[in-house]
Amino acid sequence: MSSQEFIKGTIKTLVLKLLSEKKRMYGYEISSRVKELSGNEIELTYGALYPVLYKLESEGLLTTESELVDNRARKYYSLTKKGNEVAKVKVSELEKFLDTIKNILKAPRASFESWAV
Repeated sequence: MSSQEFIKGTIKTLVLKLLSEKKRMYGYEISSRVKELSGNEIELTYGALYPVLYKLESEGLLTTESELVDNRARKYYSLTKKGNEVAKVKVSELEKFLDTIKNILKAPRASFESWAV
């Protein structure tokens, strides 16, 4: 996907949605799942994903748990009760926004031409 500007505004909602479904994920798993579900169109980089995870944690929407996996520490993220509630709201808001954008993009050209001065 060519435009990161669209993705930037949706990362928080994507993370919340994935965690609401899977309950517990680590960073690489989140980015891999987004890539898979988007048909390789969206790649969340470390620099894009982790600041969002840290912000969600500081807002009380996520909890973290570290585990040793193959002699390496892996940090798992889970939604708090508040995080689950916010996830539902954010997903609903994004769906409504996308529907609104689709309506604008599908509007017949003639409806825009009548606005010409």
